[in-house]
This record gives sequence, structure tokens and C-alpha cells, in this order.
Amino acid sequence: MKLSQIKSILPSLENVTFQLEDGTFVPEHFHVTEVGQVVKNFIDCGGVIRQEKVVNFQLWNANDYEHRLKPGKLLSIIELSENKLGIEDAEIEVEYQSTTIGKYDLDFDGQHFVLKNKQTACLAEDACGIPAQKPKIQLVNLANSGSCTPGSGCC
Repeated sequence: MKLSQIKSILPSLENVTFQLEDGTFVPEHFHVTEVGQVVKNFIDCGGVIRQEKVVNFQLWNANDYEHRLKPGKLLSIIELSENKLGIEDAEIEVEYQSTTIGKYDLDFDGQHFVLKNKQTACLAEDACGIPAQKPKIQLVNLANSGSCTPGSGCC
């Protein structure tokens, strides 16, 4: 989800809720402790120089049970960050701590913001020796092809 998308969703909400993919919720007394833009300059394993730019939200589970972040307040934090830091309309990455700090993509299911698990990937598979994925063959098709019969030498 891009920053412009969350900004268009927030005015229609009564409450801001974040849910993990496993269905558990970030406690409702969370705080957004940071909104910023993170730029990552790196070289992939194939030697290609790359840049990644994301808008970063950091959620913190505070022991502050008296306050709840309302949509208007989050929108004002975002707008202040845009004005003061020059944040661009980029994909949002959310940092949230469970057993360690996790980084999540952000989605919206119509009611809740969903923290989507991120996966690592090789960006230069063709350059670093990772073999192409083997085609999947269904055993039923192999058995029906007649190519593997007793005495045919295929086994």
C-alpha cells in the first residue's frame, strides 16, 4: 500500500486497527512512534547497484492504556512528516515488534490495516547461479503416459 492510499482510507475510519496475517491484532493502545522515509542503497549478488525507497511506520505497543490513535491524528502525523521531511508517495513498510522487530508490507481488508509478512528474495537469480525452477510433473500424468511400465527401464 502506498502512502496516498492510507491517506485516502483514514478519513472514512472511526478507529485505526492493525492486524497481523495470523489474525492477531496489534494492541489497540499502540503508538505510531515514527513516520519517515528510508532509502536503501545496495548491490545485489549479481553486482547490480539498486535503490529501494519506502515510507516507514514504526508501531510501538505502549503501556499507555488511556490513549488510542484516531484516524485524524495519524493523518496529521503523516502530513507533518510529508511537509517537514519531504516524504514521497512510496510503498509503506511497517516495523512492529513481537519477539523481534519485524518488517511488514501494509494492506487494508476493508476494516483493518493488515501487516503482511515480507519475504526475502534474490534479485539477480540469473546472475548468481540459482537454477531455474524445475517443471512440476503430476505423477498421475506420468503413469498414464505409458512411458514408465514394468520392464521399460524407466525405474
